[in-house]
Amino acid sequence: MTSSVYIFLLISLILTSLTNGDAGLIQTTCKTTKYADLCVSILHSDPTSLNSDTKGLALILIRVATANATATSTFLSSQLLTTTNDTTLKTVLKECSHMYAFSGDALRASVQDFTSESYDYAYMHVMAAADYPNACLNAFRRYPKLIYPQAIASREDELKHICDVVLGMIDHLGF
Repeated sequence: MTSSVYIFLLISLILTSLTNGDAGLIQTTCKTTKYADLCVSILHSDPTSLNSDTKGLALILIRVATANATATSTFLSSQLLTTTNDTTLKTVLKECSHMYAFSGDALRASVQDFTSESYDYAYMHVMAAADYPNACLNAFRRYPKLIYPQAIASREDELKHICDVVLGMIDHLGF
């Protein structure tokens, strides 16, 4: 009976150390990025991160960034239907929607680059994804009477920060 308790404790310790070891990778990897707290928060919210290596962690973050870009594009498209009849605003929102769609496309391309371990191309695509929202901000700036909505600015910041985290991870992978 004593030996079965010992074996149970040993197995429990091994399983606990495996899980905590993966959580340690998240902490270690995220510390090398610009927004470590954001990185940890996102990865801890995804249960698959505990079984991932650094490449897998970056792919999880790319998936989150892609969802952000896609949701923002959809949000902007829906704003086209609910805004006033201001044609200038509708034109700018349409342009912004397209820019976020392009950002999502660039992030999906980076997943393919990760799969083939073409980290230089993945870096380029993630940088492009982070930059597309600038075109939205610039579109609003072209029309001084239009105010850049806080809802878009917040989404832009979040997408850029996630992309910055991914870029830090790519640097860590040896790009």
